[in-house]
Amino acid sequence: MTQNSVLSVPPATDISSDELAYRASLRYFLGPIIPFFDDPSVSEIMVNGIDRIYVERRGRLELTDARFSSDDRLEAAANNIAQFVGQTISSQRPLLDARLPDGSRVCIVLSPISGRGISMNIRRFSAAAVTPDFLLEHKAITPQALEFILLAVRAHQNIIVSGGTGSGKTTLLNMLSTAFEDDQRIVVIEDTRELQVQKEHVVTLEARHPDAQGRGGITIRDLFVTSLRMRPDRIIVGEIRRGESLDMVQAMTSGHRGCMATCHANTPHDACRRIETMALLADVGIPLFALRSQIASAIDLVVQTARLYNGRRIITHISEVAYDETNQAYLVTDLFNLVGTAGELELRWTGQSPALAGELMYAGLMDTPDLTRAMFDAKPRGSA
Repeated sequence: MTQNSVLSVPPATDISSDELAYRASLRYFLGPIIPFFDDPSVSEIMVNGIDRIYVERRGRLELTDARFSSDDRLEAAANNIAQFVGQTISSQRPLLDARLPDGSRVCIVLSPISGRGISMNIRRFSAAAVTPDFLLEHKAITPQALEFILLAVRAHQNIIVSGGTGSGKTTLLNMLSTAFEDDQRIVVIEDTRELQVQKEHVVTLEARHPDAQGRGGITIRDLFVTSLRMRPDRIIVGEIRRGESLDMVQAMTSGHRGCMATCHANTPHDACRRIETMALLADVGIPLFALRSQIASAIDLVVQTARLYNGRRIITHISEVAYDETNQAYLVTDLFNLVGTAGELELRWTGQSPALAGELMYAGLMDTPDLTRAMFDAKPRGSA
């Protein structure tokens, strides 16, 4: 049993008797998959009915021999999880999305919404702090590109981390937080708490789903508006999905520098378009050309992540965003992109001079570049 497992049962003096009973109950009902909770190499547990249970190890999916003895036992496990997280799941509310106390994210879909019986997905998060060395050790980024994005964070650039599900967006965001100043106030906004910002002064805000009568819901957009009144030095949005995109863009362009967020998109250009689409959901009637101009002004960098077919998670692009007034379109310039063959992919500088050079001078960081010095000494774009 791992020491930090959410389902471990520590001495009764460490937690309340009620929570001790809940944990013991969960271990009983989740018996077939308990070994995967206690295995640090397992990052995700996927239950597709009673006898099709998969796990993810090092980015690869594996079908296991584990199985629940009956549909009733799996349903009891789902009900127990719902009770543990203070929610209800039933035929009237067949979907559950919640967070276990250790940060693991759990999603449950009941039958008949899920066609093969109850579906349960548990995404686990390591309690270990993610450092820049972690990305280098796993060859997710090169030293030069790493230095560049950490400089961008220190220079208070607004950064969007874009990628598909399970591509490492949250891990990258956690790592980027190591470059925050120690004396800054950081407000983190999430739908389900996942981020582990590695600084002292952190305020975490978590959205709340409405009850069975549709009351009491708190949205990401509600929290974002509230965060602006909390004197933040940095605002981090775990994932932008809806109309809060517009609030974030307006905050970024009105003095709140150094914001970061993630979104689901396949390329840096797609990320801009997706943020645009989500901002339109706010339904405020802003002209499209004005919205695009604001988005391009708000976002300094898009860092694109991907999960390769072999399970490896990697950064594929680091791109700057500007606005083409003539064509009223986004102008996305890759500063780093992947080169090489499938087995030898590497993130390399494209030769483009970054606009970040001016920001480094303003932030007093011009003496900081080492591996990236050639980037800032290069001729600016458009020069002879």
